[in-house]
Amino acid sequence: MNAKNLNMTFRKITLLLCLVVAFAVLNACQRKAPDSQQQRATVEAAPQTQPVAFGGTTPAVDLKYFRGSIGSALGLQMKLNRVGDKLTGSYFYQKIGTRIDLRGTVDQNSNLVLEEFDASGKQTGVFRGLWTVDKDDGMIALAGNWTRPDGEKKAIFSIHQEAIEFTGPIEIVAKQIKENNQKLKYEIDVEYPQLSGPVPPNFEKFNQYVKEQVTKEVNDFRKSMNEQSNDDLDSETGSDMGIGYTVAIARDDLISVQLDAGSYYRGAAHPNSSSEVINFDLINGKPLRLADVFKPGAKYLQTISAYAIKDLKRQSKENEGMLEDSTIEEGASPDPKNYQSWTITKKGLGINFDAYQVGPYAAGPQSVLVPYSALKEIIRPDGPIGTYVNLQ
Repeated sequence: MNAKNLNMTFRKITLLLCLVVAFAVLNACQRKAPDSQQQRATVEAAPQTQPVAFGGTTPAVDLKYFRGSIGSALGLQMKLNRVGDKLTGSYFYQKIGTRIDLRGTVDQNSNLVLEEFDASGKQTGVFRGLWTVDKDDGMIALAGNWTRPDGEKKAIFSIHQEAIEFTGPIEIVAKQIKENNQKLKYEIDVEYPQLSGPVPPNFEKFNQYVKEQVTKEVNDFRKSMNEQSNDDLDSETGSDMGIGYTVAIARDDLISVQLDAGSYYRGAAHPNSSSEVINFDLINGKPLRLADVFKPGAKYLQTISAYAIKDLKRQSKENEGMLEDSTIEEGASPDPKNYQSWTITKKGLGINFDAYQVGPYAAGPQSVLVPYSALKEIIRPDGPIGTYVNLQ
Protein backbone atom coordinates (compact mmCIF):
# COMPACT_ATOMS: atom_id res chain seq x y z
CA MET A 1 0.00 0.00 0.00
CA ASN A 2 1.45 3.40 -1.03
CA ALA A 3 1.61 6.43 1.29
CA LYS A 4 -1.44 8.10 -0.32
CA ASN A 5 -3.69 5.09 0.18
CA LEU A 6 -2.38 4.55 3.71
CA ASN A 7 -3.19 8.16 4.59
CA MET A 8 -6.74 7.85 3.23
CA THR A 9 -7.31 4.64 5.21
CA PHE A 10 -6.10 6.34 8.37
CA ARG A 11 -8.50 9.27 7.83
CA LYS A 12 -11.44 6.86 7.35
CA ILE A 13 -10.63 5.03 10.60
CA THR A 14 -10.30 8.34 12.46
CA LEU A 15 -13.69 9.54 11.11
CA LEU A 16 -15.34 6.26 12.13
CA LEU A 17 -13.93 6.51 15.67
CA CYS A 18 -15.22 10.10 15.97
CA LEU A 19 -18.71 8.99 14.96
CA VAL A 20 -18.67 6.18 17.54
CA VAL A 21 -17.56 8.58 20.31
CA ALA A 22 -20.16 11.18 19.31
CA PHE A 23 -22.93 8.57 19.40
CA ALA A 24 -21.82 7.40 22.85
CA VAL A 25 -21.80 10.98 24.23
CA LEU A 26 -25.23 11.70 22.76
CA ASN A 27 -26.65 8.50 24.27
CA ALA A 28 -25.16 9.36 27.67
CA CYS A 29 -26.70 12.85 27.57
CA GLN A 30 -30.08 11.34 26.94
CA ARG A 31 -29.67 9.26 30.08
CA LYS A 32 -29.37 12.26 32.41
CA ALA A 33 -30.49 12.07 36.02
CA PRO A 34 -34.30 12.12 36.25
CA ASP A 35 -36.11 15.07 37.75
CA SER A 36 -38.61 14.66 40.60
CA GLN A 37 -41.53 13.89 38.26
CA GLN A 38 -39.50 11.22 36.44
CA GLN A 39 -38.45 9.79 39.81
CA ARG A 40 -42.08 9.60 40.91
CA ALA A 41 -43.08 7.80 37.71
CA THR A 42 -40.21 5.36 38.20
CA VAL A 43 -41.25 4.69 41.80
CA GLU A 44 -44.84 4.07 40.79
CA ALA A 45 -44.00 1.81 37.85
CA ALA A 46 -41.13 -0.17 39.39
CA PRO A 47 -41.98 -3.81 40.08
CA GLN A 48 -41.50 -4.86 43.68
CA THR A 49 -38.50 -7.11 43.17
CA GLN A 50 -35.16 -7.46 44.90
CA PRO A 51 -31.76 -8.59 43.56
CA VAL A 52 -30.57 -12.13 44.24
CA ALA A 53 -27.09 -13.61 44.19
CA PHE A 54 -25.52 -14.38 40.79
CA GLY A 55 -27.85 -12.02 38.94
CA GLY A 56 -31.57 -11.89 38.25
CA THR A 57 -34.41 -10.89 40.55
CA THR A 58 -36.94 -12.59 42.76
CA PRO A 59 -40.30 -11.26 43.98
CA ALA A 60 -39.89 -9.10 47.09
CA VAL A 61 -41.36 -10.26 50.36
CA ASP A 62 -45.00 -9.16 50.35
CA LEU A 63 -45.18 -7.76 53.87
CA LYS A 64 -48.45 -6.50 55.28
CA TYR A 65 -48.44 -4.09 58.21
CA PHE A 66 -51.08 -4.04 60.93
CA ARG A 67 -52.05 -2.18 64.10
CA GLY A 68 -54.52 -3.11 66.79
CA SER A 69 -55.01 -4.50 70.26
CA ILE A 70 -55.24 -7.63 72.37
CA GLY A 71 -57.79 -7.18 75.14
CA SER A 72 -57.10 -3.84 76.82
CA ALA A 73 -53.50 -3.77 75.59
CA LEU A 74 -53.40 -1.15 72.85
CA GLY A 75 -50.51 -0.09 70.65
CA LEU A 76 -49.83 -3.44 69.02
CA GLN A 77 -47.89 -3.32 65.74
CA MET A 78 -47.64 -6.42 63.54
CA LYS A 79 -46.16 -7.39 60.20
CA LEU A 80 -47.04 -10.56 58.31
CA ASN A 81 -45.96 -12.24 55.09
CA ARG A 82 -48.40 -14.68 53.48
CA VAL A 83 -47.29 -17.31 50.96
CA GLY A 84 -50.19 -19.58 50.03
CA ASP A 85 -51.75 -20.64 53.30
CA LYS A 86 -48.56 -20.05 55.34
CA LEU A 87 -47.96 -16.96 57.51
CA THR A 88 -44.73 -15.68 59.07
CA GLY A 89 -43.97 -12.44 60.82
CA SER A 90 -43.71 -10.72 64.18
CA TYR A 91 -45.40 -8.19 66.45
CA PHE A 92 -44.60 -6.01 69.44
CA TYR A 93 -46.28 -3.71 71.91
CA GLN A 94 -45.15 -0.12 71.51
CA LYS A 95 -44.80 0.32 75.29
CA ILE A 96 -42.53 -2.72 75.56
CA GLY A 97 -40.75 -2.94 72.21
CA THR A 98 -39.78 -6.63 72.43
CA ARG A 99 -40.50 -8.42 69.15
CA ILE A 100 -42.46 -11.67 69.26
CA ASP A 101 -42.14 -14.08 66.32
CA LEU A 102 -45.23 -15.44 64.56
CA ARG A 103 -45.89 -18.56 62.47
CA GLY A 104 -49.25 -19.87 61.30
CA THR A 105 -51.79 -20.59 58.60
CA VAL A 106 -54.98 -19.35 56.93
CA ASP A 107 -57.22 -22.07 55.53
CA GLN A 108 -59.64 -21.90 52.58
CA ASN A 109 -62.43 -20.73 54.90
CA SER A 110 -60.29 -17.81 56.15
CA ASN A 111 -59.73 -19.41 59.55
CA LEU A 112 -56.57 -17.95 61.06
CA VAL A 113 -54.16 -19.68 63.45
CA LEU A 114 -51.00 -17.82 64.52
CA GLU A 115 -48.60 -19.19 67.09
CA GLU A 116 -46.24 -16.79 68.83
CA PHE A 117 -42.71 -17.47 70.15
CA ASP A 118 -40.29 -15.54 72.35
CA ALA A 119 -36.59 -14.98 71.60
CA SER A 120 -35.65 -18.40 73.02
CA GLY A 121 -38.15 -20.16 70.71
CA LYS A 122 -40.64 -20.96 73.46
CA GLN A 123 -44.29 -20.70 72.43
CA THR A 124 -46.02 -18.01 74.47
CA GLY A 125 -49.46 -17.77 72.90
CA VAL A 126 -51.77 -18.42 69.96
CA PHE A 127 -54.17 -16.30 67.89
CA ARG A 128 -57.32 -18.01 66.58
CA GLY A 129 -59.81 -16.08 64.48
CA LEU A 130 -60.68 -14.90 60.98
CA TRP A 131 -58.65 -13.36 58.16
CA THR A 132 -61.13 -11.00 56.45
CA VAL A 133 -60.50 -9.05 53.24
CA ASP A 134 -62.61 -5.96 52.57
CA LYS A 135 -64.31 -6.33 49.17
CA ASP A 136 -64.00 -2.60 48.39
CA ASP A 137 -60.39 -1.72 49.18
CA GLY A 138 -58.76 -5.14 49.69
CA MET A 139 -57.57 -4.26 53.18
CA ILE A 140 -57.25 -7.09 55.70
CA ALA A 141 -58.72 -7.34 59.20
CA LEU A 142 -57.85 -9.96 61.80
CA ALA A 143 -60.20 -10.71 64.70
CA GLY A 144 -60.70 -13.47 67.21
CA ASN A 145 -59.26 -14.69 70.51
CA TRP A 146 -55.71 -14.83 71.84
CA THR A 147 -54.84 -17.40 74.51
CA ARG A 148 -51.83 -18.92 76.15
CA PRO A 149 -50.67 -22.21 74.55
CA ASP A 150 -52.71 -24.13 77.15
CA GLY A 151 -55.89 -22.21 76.27
CA GLU A 152 -55.90 -20.09 79.44
CA LYS A 153 -56.02 -16.28 79.77
CA LYS A 154 -58.31 -15.64 76.80
CA ALA A 155 -58.46 -12.11 75.32
CA ILE A 156 -60.16 -10.67 72.23
CA PHE A 157 -57.84 -9.33 69.53
CA SER A 158 -58.73 -6.83 66.80
CA ILE A 159 -56.08 -5.96 64.24
CA HIS A 160 -56.40 -4.03 60.96
CA GLN A 161 -54.06 -3.58 58.02
CA GLU A 162 -52.36 -0.28 57.35
CA ALA A 163 -51.79 0.92 53.78
CA ILE A 164 -48.00 0.74 54.02
CA GLU A 165 -46.31 -0.15 50.72
CA PHE A 166 -42.62 0.62 51.13
CA THR A 167 -40.50 -1.53 48.81
CA GLY A 168 -37.41 -1.28 51.03
CA PRO A 169 -36.75 -2.14 54.70
CA ILE A 170 -38.47 0.99 56.02
CA GLU A 171 -40.97 0.67 58.86
CA ILE A 172 -43.30 3.07 60.64
CA VAL A 173 -42.90 3.04 64.40
CA ALA A 174 -44.90 4.94 67.00
CA LYS A 175 -43.05 7.39 69.24
CA GLN A 176 -44.64 8.44 72.51
CA ILE A 177 -44.82 11.45 74.78
CA LYS A 178 -46.27 10.62 78.19
CA GLU A 179 -46.52 12.91 81.18
CA ASN A 180 -48.47 12.90 84.45
CA ASN A 181 -48.16 16.20 86.30
CA GLN A 182 -49.59 15.74 89.80
CA LYS A 183 -49.00 19.35 90.81
CA LEU A 184 -50.87 20.92 87.89
CA LYS A 185 -53.29 17.99 87.54
CA TYR A 186 -52.85 17.09 83.90
CA GLU A 187 -51.90 14.08 81.79
CA ILE A 188 -50.40 13.86 78.32
CA ASP A 189 -50.59 10.68 76.23
CA VAL A 190 -49.33 11.25 72.69
CA GLU A 191 -48.33 8.88 69.91
CA TYR A 192 -46.89 9.98 66.55
CA PRO A 193 -45.30 8.17 63.57
CA GLN A 194 -41.64 8.03 62.62
CA LEU A 195 -39.93 6.22 59.75
CA SER A 196 -37.37 3.71 60.95
CA GLY A 197 -34.61 1.74 59.24
CA PRO A 198 -32.01 2.88 56.69
CA VAL A 199 -33.87 6.18 56.25
CA PRO A 200 -32.85 8.42 53.30
CA PRO A 201 -32.42 12.18 54.00
CA ASN A 202 -35.85 13.13 52.61
CA PHE A 203 -37.51 10.51 54.81
CA GLU A 204 -35.71 12.01 57.79
CA LYS A 205 -37.23 15.38 56.85
CA PHE A 206 -40.64 13.79 57.33
CA ASN A 207 -39.61 12.57 60.79
CA GLN A 208 -38.44 16.00 61.79
CA TYR A 209 -41.53 17.72 60.42
CA VAL A 210 -43.94 15.42 62.27
CA LYS A 211 -41.96 15.68 65.49
CA GLU A 212 -41.99 19.49 65.32
CA GLN A 213 -45.75 19.64 64.68
CA VAL A 214 -46.59 17.30 67.55
CA THR A 215 -44.11 18.88 69.96
CA LYS A 216 -45.65 22.30 69.32
CA GLU A 217 -49.12 20.96 70.21
CA VAL A 218 -47.80 19.43 73.41
CA ASN A 219 -45.91 22.58 74.40
CA ASP A 220 -49.00 24.74 73.79
CA PHE A 221 -50.99 22.45 76.10
CA ARG A 222 -48.31 22.59 78.80
CA LYS A 223 -48.27 26.38 78.52
CA SER A 224 -52.03 26.61 78.99
CA MET A 225 -51.76 24.36 82.07
CA ASN A 226 -49.14 26.63 83.61
CA GLU A 227 -51.34 29.66 82.99
CA GLN A 228 -54.40 28.27 84.78
CA SER A 229 -55.38 30.00 88.01
CA ASN A 230 -54.82 28.43 91.42
CA ASP A 231 -58.60 28.27 91.89
CA ASP A 232 -58.84 25.86 88.99
CA LEU A 233 -56.42 23.51 90.74
CA ASP A 234 -58.96 22.97 93.51
CA SER A 235 -61.20 21.14 91.04
CA GLU A 236 -61.47 17.39 91.58
CA THR A 237 -61.12 16.72 87.86
CA GLY A 238 -57.91 17.17 85.95
CA SER A 239 -57.01 18.04 82.39
CA ASP A 240 -55.67 15.77 79.69
CA MET A 241 -54.37 15.74 76.14
CA GLY A 242 -54.07 12.82 73.74
CA ILE A 243 -52.94 12.36 70.14
CA GLY A 244 -53.12 9.21 68.03
CA TYR A 245 -52.51 8.63 64.34
CA THR A 246 -53.71 6.63 61.35
CA VAL A 247 -51.64 5.92 58.24
CA ALA A 248 -53.81 6.59 55.18
CA ILE A 249 -51.07 5.61 52.71
CA ALA A 250 -47.30 5.16 52.83
CA ARG A 251 -45.29 4.59 49.64
CA ASP A 252 -41.72 5.22 48.52
CA ASP A 253 -42.74 8.60 47.11
CA LEU A 254 -45.34 9.90 49.58
CA ILE A 255 -46.92 9.38 52.97
CA SER A 256 -50.30 10.57 54.25
CA VAL A 257 -51.02 10.46 57.99
CA GLN A 258 -54.00 11.68 60.01
CA LEU A 259 -53.39 12.88 63.56
CA ASP A 260 -56.44 12.83 65.83
CA ALA A 261 -56.13 15.04 68.90
CA GLY A 262 -58.38 15.19 71.92
CA SER A 263 -58.17 17.36 75.03
CA TYR A 264 -60.14 18.22 78.13
CA TYR A 265 -59.62 21.29 80.30
CA ARG A 266 -60.91 20.93 83.85
CA GLY A 267 -64.12 22.81 84.37
CA ALA A 268 -65.13 22.59 80.71
CA ALA A 269 -68.54 21.23 79.69
CA HIS A 270 -67.08 18.63 77.33
CA PRO A 271 -63.80 17.58 75.72
CA ASN A 272 -62.49 18.95 72.44
CA SER A 273 -61.35 17.00 69.40
CA SER A 274 -59.66 17.93 66.16
CA SER A 275 -57.85 16.35 63.23
CA GLU A 276 -54.64 17.38 61.56
CA VAL A 277 -53.10 15.75 58.52
CA ILE A 278 -49.57 15.45 57.25
CA ASN A 279 -49.27 14.74 53.53
CA PHE A 280 -45.58 14.59 52.68
CA ASP A 281 -43.68 14.36 49.40
CA LEU A 282 -40.85 11.92 50.22
CA ILE A 283 -39.07 12.50 46.91
CA ASN A 284 -38.66 16.24 47.39
CA GLY A 285 -38.73 16.19 51.19
CA LYS A 286 -41.55 18.67 51.77
CA PRO A 287 -45.23 18.82 52.81
CA LEU A 288 -47.85 18.55 50.08
CA ARG A 289 -50.52 21.18 49.59
CA LEU A 290 -53.95 20.24 48.30
CA ALA A 291 -53.24 22.30 45.17
CA ASP A 292 -50.18 20.16 44.42
CA VAL A 293 -52.29 17.16 43.36
CA PHE A 294 -54.37 19.07 40.81
CA LYS A 295 -53.70 20.62 37.42
CA PRO A 296 -52.69 24.31 37.47
CA GLY A 297 -55.77 26.53 37.38
CA ALA A 298 -58.18 23.69 38.16
CA LYS A 299 -61.18 24.63 40.29
CA TYR A 300 -60.59 21.72 42.61
CA LEU A 301 -62.22 23.30 45.69
CA GLN A 302 -65.49 23.76 43.84
CA THR A 303 -65.43 20.14 42.62
CA ILE A 304 -64.59 18.71 46.05
CA SER A 305 -67.11 20.97 47.79
CA ALA A 306 -69.97 19.99 45.49
CA TYR A 307 -69.30 16.30 46.08
CA ALA A 308 -68.84 16.74 49.85
CA ILE A 309 -72.05 18.73 50.33
CA LYS A 310 -74.10 16.17 48.42
CA ASP A 311 -72.56 13.26 50.33
CA LEU A 312 -72.94 14.90 53.76
CA LYS A 313 -76.63 15.51 53.08
CA ARG A 314 -77.01 11.86 52.08
CA GLN A 315 -75.25 10.72 55.25
CA SER A 316 -77.43 12.99 57.36
CA LYS A 317 -80.65 11.54 55.95
CA GLU A 318 -79.39 8.04 56.70
CA ASN A 319 -78.58 9.04 60.30
CA GLU A 320 -81.82 10.70 61.38
CA GLY A 321 -80.95 14.11 59.98
CA MET A 322 -78.56 15.39 62.66
CA LEU A 323 -77.00 17.82 60.17
CA GLU A 324 -78.87 20.82 58.79
CA ASP A 325 -78.51 21.63 55.10
CA SER A 326 -77.56 25.26 55.80
CA THR A 327 -74.77 24.23 58.19
CA ILE A 328 -73.45 21.69 55.71
CA GLU A 329 -73.43 24.22 52.88
CA GLU A 330 -71.52 26.73 55.00
CA GLY A 331 -69.01 24.35 56.61
CA ALA A 332 -68.29 22.49 53.36
CA SER A 333 -68.32 25.52 51.04
CA PRO A 334 -65.35 25.88 48.63
CA ASP A 335 -63.30 27.90 51.12
CA PRO A 336 -59.66 26.81 51.67
CA LYS A 337 -60.13 26.92 55.46
CA ASN A 338 -62.79 24.17 55.16
CA TYR A 339 -60.40 21.79 53.40
CA GLN A 340 -57.24 21.77 55.49
CA SER A 341 -57.75 18.23 56.80
CA TRP A 342 -57.44 15.81 53.88
CA THR A 343 -55.72 12.48 53.36
CA ILE A 344 -54.61 10.44 50.37
CA THR A 345 -56.05 6.92 50.18
CA LYS A 346 -56.10 4.24 47.48
CA LYS A 347 -59.72 4.98 46.59
CA GLY A 348 -59.93 8.75 46.88
CA LEU A 349 -59.27 11.88 48.91
CA GLY A 350 -60.47 11.62 52.49
CA ILE A 351 -61.94 14.93 53.72
CA ASN A 352 -62.36 15.47 57.48
CA PHE A 353 -64.80 17.93 59.04
CA ASP A 354 -64.20 18.48 62.77
CA ALA A 355 -67.02 18.81 65.30
CA TYR A 356 -69.05 22.03 64.85
CA GLN A 357 -67.86 22.52 61.25
CA VAL A 358 -70.85 21.01 59.46
CA GLY A 359 -73.09 20.14 62.39
CA PRO A 360 -73.63 20.39 66.15
CA TYR A 361 -71.16 19.01 68.69
CA ALA A 362 -73.48 16.09 69.39
CA ALA A 363 -73.14 14.95 65.76
CA GLY A 364 -69.37 14.68 66.17
CA PRO A 365 -66.79 14.93 63.38
CA GLN A 366 -67.83 14.01 59.84
CA SER A 367 -65.89 12.65 56.88
CA VAL A 368 -66.31 12.21 53.14
CA LEU A 369 -64.32 10.07 50.72
CA VAL A 370 -64.18 11.79 47.33
CA PRO A 371 -63.43 9.02 44.79
CA TYR A 372 -60.72 9.64 42.23
CA SER A 373 -63.28 8.94 39.51
CA ALA A 374 -64.97 12.23 40.49
CA LEU A 375 -61.65 14.10 40.25
CA LYS A 376 -59.91 12.42 37.32
CA GLU A 377 -60.40 15.35 34.91
CA ILE A 378 -58.53 17.79 37.16
CA ILE A 379 -55.88 15.64 38.88
CA ARG A 380 -52.32 16.07 37.67
CA PRO A 381 -51.49 12.82 35.85
CA ASP A 382 -47.79 13.22 36.78
CA GLY A 383 -48.59 14.33 40.33
CA PRO A 384 -48.51 12.42 43.62
CA ILE A 385 -51.89 10.70 43.10
CA GLY A 386 -51.90 10.43 39.31
CA THR A 387 -51.21 6.70 39.49
CA TYR A 388 -54.44 6.09 41.41
CA VAL A 389 -56.56 7.80 38.77
CA ASN A 390 -55.25 5.39 36.17
CA LEU A 391 -56.41 2.46 38.31
CA GLN A 392 -60.02 3.63 38.62
